[in-house]
Amino acid sequence: MSAIGEFRFSHPSISLRWAGATHAGMRRTVNEDSVFASFPVFVVADGMGGHAAGDVASALAVEAFRSLKGRTLADVECVEAAVEHAFEQVSARAADEEIGGTTLSGSVLVDVSGVAHWLVLNIGDSRTYLYEQGSLEQVTIDHSVVQELVETGALRRADARRHPHRNVITRALGAGERQPADAWLRPAERGQRLLVCSDGLTGEVDDVEIAEILGDVASPAAAAALLLRRALDAGAPDNVSIVVVDVDAVAIADEDLFDTHVPDLDDTVPREARP
Repeated sequence: MSAIGEFRFSHPSISLRWAGATHAGMRRTVNEDSVFASFPVFVVADGMGGHAAGDVASALAVEAFRSLKGRTLADVECVEAAVEHAFEQVSARAADEEIGGTTLSGSVLVDVSGVAHWLVLNIGDSRTYLYEQGSLEQVTIDHSVVQELVETGALRRADARRHPHRNVITRALGAGERQPADAWLRPAERGQRLLVCSDGLTGEVDDVEIAEILGDVASPAAAAALLLRRALDAGAPDNVSIVVVDVDAVAIADEDLFDTHVPDLDDTVPREARP
C-alpha cells in the first residue's frame, strides 16, 4: 500500500487539507492506478486492466499535471493544456509500445475572476464526488456501458455495481477514437470535502457508506484510510485509489459564478468502446 500523508496549504484565497492512499487490491499484484495530489491538482488515473502496461499509461496521465504544481490557483487554459499533454503522452507511448489506455478523474483549483473554483474533469469511470452540508454528490458521470444502460432505463442504478459489463468503459485516454473530457466548474466553499477515486473503491463500497464515512470521519487521512479498509474488507478485486480534500477556508465567492458547467474541456480524449 502507498499512502499520501496529510498535507496542508494556506493562502488568503483558500486553505486546504488533503490525504490519500492507493493499493493493488486483494487479487492483483500490480497496481495500475496512479495518483497526483499536490495543490492545486488532485487527480486519479486507472490504467486499463488486462492491457499492456496500464500502470505506465496512468502514470503518464497524472504526470501531465505536474506543471500545475505550486501555483496558487491555475487557470482553465492551463488545465486544458494539461489534458492535451496527457493525451499526447499516452497516445504517443501507446503507438510506440502498445500500452493500454487509462481513465482520468479529479479536480484542479482554478481562478475565475479572482475567486477559487473547482474545475472537475473526467474521462472514463473513475469518479469525483463533492460532500457538503451532509449530502454526497457524484459530480462526474461515468463513461461506461452500464451508465449508458442506466440512462436509457435498461438497467436500475442499484444493479449497476454488479452488472457483468460494469468494467467496460466508453472513453479513455490513449484508446479508441478521440472524445472530449467532461468538465464542470464549482465554487470552492468552506466545509466542502472532495473525494477522487478509482472504481476499485466504488465497485465495492456504495455511495451510502461513502457518505457516512466522509460525514463522520474528521481528518482527510483517517477518511481515506477507512474508505480503503472498507474496499479491502469487501474483497477489492481491483486496484483502489483515493484522495480526500477538505476546504477549511475560502474567500467569499461571487454568487453569479456558482455552479457553471464547462462543456467539452478539450477535444483530445479518445473514446474506447470494448465489446
